[in-house]
Amino acid sequence: MPPRKDPDPSANVQSFYGAELRYHREKAGLTLEQLAEGAFRGISLLSQIERGERGMPMDLAIHVDQKLNTDGFFQRRCEDAAKARRSGHPSYFADIPDLEKQATTIEEWAPCVIPGLLQTEPYMRELIRVAKPWEDPKAADKTVSARRARAKLWTQEERPSYWVILREGLIRKPMLPPEQMAHQLDHIVKVIRSTRSVAQILPEKTVGHPLMMGDEVRVMTFSDAPPVVWVEGTFYGQSIDFPPLVTAHRKSYDLLRAAALPPEASLAMIEEAARGYKHDVQQQD
Repeated sequence: MPPRKDPDPSANVQSFYGAELRYHREKAGLTLEQLAEGAFRGISLLSQIERGERGMPMDLAIHVDQKLNTDGFFQRRCEDAAKARRSGHPSYFADIPDLEKQATTIEEWAPCVIPGLLQTEPYMRELIRVAKPWEDPKAADKTVSARRARAKLWTQEERPSYWVILREGLIRKPMLPPEQMAHQLDHIVKVIRSTRSVAQILPEKTVGHPLMMGDEVRVMTFSDAPPVVWVEGTFYGQSIDFPPLVTAHRKSYDLLRAAALPPEASLAMIEEAARGYKHDVQQQD
């Protein structure tokens, strides 16, 4: 049996919360299975909370307090942990990082910017600079920190299957200097290959296609809940769970897949673009 991974309580509020849950559970002599009895949540969620990977929903906090006789401790700290998770994210985006961690699959369409889960820090900072030039540097630092924390999804023991479709212009029209742009594209390829995810490129010559109105679209499915579609623009985001609209978005995403290049050809295109930027760097030397 591999050694268990104990959370570092000093890492962040969520890890502290998880360490406290494990401490009180073990003090009470309960297993995860026993603690989960009577709750509407599974053992997997409790385990992820203890590792500091997930937040605790209020209904589970109430259950845990009753089961462990902790006098409302987890209920009182539930909102504190939620605030910590929201730090650095727009208010409308606050619930998405947790949904990403809970998802079984994430299917993403990125027409305008490389998705946050695939961004390098230089890309994050340049995106903030050009999109929100008025942003206070400290607020920008919080945004970068929050986005980097989201990318820890790739190191989770239980992570969702990921599929992303990128518009070709995102790799052809550099937002960064050549060296940094090459690193950004190499990073995408590394994440996709190392996590056995799928990336496709929609060629620029494809003018008419599904989901062509400009918003980022993310379809998330779950093992214990209905699917959710997340639609996001520059200053807004909307979760959609109305079944007919979810079905329409999923059908559109499937058609978009068919319009995009095959996965291996897409990765080859990203790698070729990265080599082009590296060549530009050599030409400058």
